[in-house]
Amino acid sequence: MRKIIFVALMCTVMLVLFSPSKSGAQAVKGKQEFTGTVVGTGGELGGVTRPFTLTIDRFTPTAEALRDAQILRSRGQDALLDAIRKEKVGTFALVGQIGRDVNFARERELGDGRRRIVVVFERWMNMYELRYGTRSQDYPFTYLEIYIDSNGKGEGSLIPAARIYFDSKNQNQVDIENFGIYPARLVGVEWRNRPRIAE
Repeated sequence: MRKIIFVALMCTVMLVLFSPSKSGAQAVKGKQEFTGTVVGTGGELGGVTRPFTLTIDRFTPTAEALRDAQILRSRGQDALLDAIRKEKVGTFALVGQIGRDVNFARERELGDGRRRIVVVFERWMNMYELRYGTRSQDYPFTYLEIYIDSNGKGEGSLIPAARIYFDSKNQNQVDIENFGIYPARLVGVEWRNRPRIAE
């Protein structure tokens, strides 16, 4: 499995997944919609492209994000999934498929005009996985991140089946592990209805 070390709690992980927005960052108000194309980069999905739409109704508040971090740290990803699975902060949909509820979304202004948006939601498991208890059940999340520039254009990555956990050797670090070869790429991302930025 491919491990992606993306952030570290209490010092660095707070930057996006669990932290407040960057000091001085402008607040984004209202529903946001992003469109783009998912491009498979390995295995059977290598080269396969599918348009997507991501709608974010609201970002997960900092207090909830910190609570979720503590749940992950003390009780693991199954408890985290139980805590967030009833939350609906938006939707993610591939063209031709029923959309999935987004359970967790955070954004951060990076200081160079770009924003980083992180989204997590419960992965759809098929009946084979549930019936036979395949190892893929250890990867219950879908993880998505997008970088958007000041013109509302961007790119990102998508991990369809992800495991999220605190590193056993460094309890200030959260790891994301991909069940598969490589994450898919998100290309041609556009912020379709860029909301008014609060002064």
